[in-house]
Amino acid sequence: MNHSPLSLTLPDRQLAYQQRIASPDNSHKAGLFFMGGFGGAMTGTKAAFLDEQCATAGLAYTRFDYRGHGASSGHFIEGCLSDWLDDTLKVFDTLTSGKQVLIGSSMGGWIGLLLAKARPERVAAFVGVAAAPDFTEDLIRPSMSPEQAAEMEKNGLFYEQPAPPQGLPDERLPITKRLMDDGVSQLVLRTELRINVPVRLLQGQRDADVPWQTALKLANHIDQPDVLMTLIKDGDHFLSRPQDRAILWQTLTSL
Repeated sequence: MNHSPLSLTLPDRQLAYQQRIASPDNSHKAGLFFMGGFGGAMTGTKAAFLDEQCATAGLAYTRFDYRGHGASSGHFIEGCLSDWLDDTLKVFDTLTSGKQVLIGSSMGGWIGLLLAKARPERVAAFVGVAAAPDFTEDLIRPSMSPEQAAEMEKNGLFYEQPAPPQGLPDERLPITKRLMDDGVSQLVLRTELRINVPVRLLQGQRDADVPWQTALKLANHIDQPDVLMTLIKDGDHFLSRPQDRAILWQTLTSL
C-alpha cells in the first residue's frame, strides 16, 4: 500500500518523502534510508518494494525525492549533485535518528558514499545497487561526442539520446554543464575512501548504463576489508526484477 507523500518544507524548497517508523520490537535496529537515481523518484520499483518489506518486517524506512525529482519542488534541469546531496543531508538530519543502513541506487550510490563520509557516526552499513560514483567524469565525459561537447558549451546542456519522433513525449534527461562542472567537486574515487562499516555492492553484468567494472573499482577503492560484491550475470541497470529484489532484501536482512 502506498501512503501519500509527506513534505519537508525548507525555506527554499519542499522535499517529498515517505517514512515508516519501526515497530516497538525493532526500535533498537538500524533504519533503512533509500536514495534513488538520476531522474528517478521514490515511487520506483525498488523503493516501493522496500517499503512493502519494511512494513511487513516492522523496520524503519525513509525514502524521498531530490529537488526537481518526483513530487519535490524545483526543476530537474537546474539541479546538480551538490544540490541533491544537500537535499539528502537535510532529509537525513531532520527526519531520521540513530543508525541507518544507506541504500543507494545508481546516482544514489554516489550520493550515499558522500553521505557516509559526512555522517560516519550515523551509518550502520552501505548498500550500492548499480552504484554510479563519479559518473559525470568517468562515464558521461568520455562518451561525449565532439558535437555534444560543443552543444553543451553553446547551450549549457545536451541530450545523450536523439529526440523522439514528433508527437511522442520527450522523456530524455538533459546533461547540463552545471551538472558536469559540479560533479568534479564531488568525486569519491580520486582520494582515499574510508567507510568503516559493512559495504555490499549489487551489480548487473548486463547494465547498459554503469559497467560492472565500476563496482569492482569501487570495491577496490574502499579502504577496509568488509566489502562484498554480488555480480548478477543477467542483471540490467535497474535490478528491479523479482529475483533482483529478492537478492537486495536478502542482502539487507543479512546486515
